[in-house]
Amino acid sequence: MPLFAANVTMLFTEVPMLARPDLAREAGFDGVEVLFPYDNPAKDWQAALAGMPVALINTHPGDWAAGERGFAAVPGMEGVFRSGFLRAAELASQLGAGRVHVMAGVARGPQAEATYVENLSWAAGQAPDLQLTVEPLNPDDMPGYFLNDFDQAARIVDDLALPNLGIQFDLWHAARIHGNADDVWARHKGRVNHVQIAGFPGRNEPGGGGFDLTGLCAELDRTGYSGWVSAEYIPARATVHGLMWLSALKGRARLIGA
Repeated sequence: MPLFAANVTMLFTEVPMLARPDLAREAGFDGVEVLFPYDNPAKDWQAALAGMPVALINTHPGDWAAGERGFAAVPGMEGVFRSGFLRAAELASQLGAGRVHVMAGVARGPQAEATYVENLSWAAGQAPDLQLTVEPLNPDDMPGYFLNDFDQAARIVDDLALPNLGIQFDLWHAARIHGNADDVWARHKGRVNHVQIAGFPGRNEPGGGGFDLTGLCAELDRTGYSGWVSAEYIPARATVHGLMWLSALKGRARLIGA
């Protein structure tokens, strides 16, 4: 049965950030992921987690309000990217996070791709025991973001052929970019090292939109997937009142695995 993580940046927002891992544990999640855990000291996170596994963190995006979305593909910002990546890798080590999503940033063109490829290769070499993910983000939600297509991501991952680099399959972004998340999954599942789920088209609780989450979980279990399935969605109401999907998926996964 796959392990389920709560994205505590988006879930359990009814309470302060450091109180959310406890709620995730009580709700039945196996771990958490945090988009940007940089506003609190590592020791405070460690106390808040109390042994709760961390599935993934992101590299620091820079000044979000000013439009920055990371730096891996931004020409001229190699130094900023590399210092930020080392910071993320160190924090991942302190929190026990096995994956870091490397944010590409706002950029385009051949020079941006060359910068991206060079930075990804460098990062993978700096942290060989850390799984790195790249995530295509849809241009409506993330205008100008360099990595905005799963086929583009697959080509880059294949060209680099690094053992600790894979694609982060976010069902929401896959559906928004390509129209059919099932097709994206079928083409690229062999490259995926992290999964995120949400409902479509509203990005609320997982389910609907024609995507078979039960089948996905069964396939992950059957193929020996060692990563996480993370819930990254916008709760339609208080998070704890919309978690029927979690108990249903866990229950069905147990039956399939029995």
